[in-house]
Amino acid sequence: MNNDVKILAIVGMSGSGKSTAVEYLTDHNIPKIYFGGIIYKAMAEAGITEITPENQREFREAIRAKEGNDFVVKRAIADVHNLINAGQKRIVLDGVYSWTEYKILRKEFPTEMTVVAIVAPKSLRRKRLAERPERPFNAQEAAERDLQKITRQVDEHAVLDDLPERQPLAEIRVCDQRHIGNADGIEYSKARQHRERRTPERQRPLRQPADNERRRDKA
Repeated sequence: MNNDVKILAIVGMSGSGKSTAVEYLTDHNIPKIYFGGIIYKAMAEAGITEITPENQREFREAIRAKEGNDFVVKRAIADVHNLINAGQKRIVLDGVYSWTEYKILRKEFPTEMTVVAIVAPKSLRRKRLAERPERPFNAQEAAERDLQKITRQVDEHAVLDDLPERQPLAEIRVCDQRHIGNADGIEYSKARQHRERRTPERQRPLRQPADNERRRDKA
């Protein structure tokens, strides 16, 4: 237990702005541990140079059978301890997916870790996915991506009596989770944070999206 260390586990559905939030923190010199990158690194170590969704899925299944379903989070924990031993006090976890991973991380870092969920309306998430420059998704692909995240059973131990069997951590509200609404975009959030740092007499009202914009996003 190290009360000087703060670990943020950023979670969110596709298009919510999770990656943007992580990028904002890394731009401020906070190191991140990307859970998906652990898979890529393990594939490179196994001599797999060309990565496709198909061989990535096959490799994930094979290495889970060999090292256990929790191999990614175990390697992530080792990386966290390496950063702490190197003197890092602020660390970001990008890609924590399942309740099982959360439980293992919570046991390892009982006071150091906070889960931050980035949330946005489904219609807005799909609009962002369609307009992003890399790997854009159409409406059907975005819907399939959501379904994949929600229904994928990460491991056989992910079941608790009071939790859905196949639900990603981004969709589960846990007691220490913080939720950040990202319907207005990162620039509005930055402006709001800057305003809140000012004394009341120096604060100026922020432009918020018009009512018709909000209605459209919630549609």
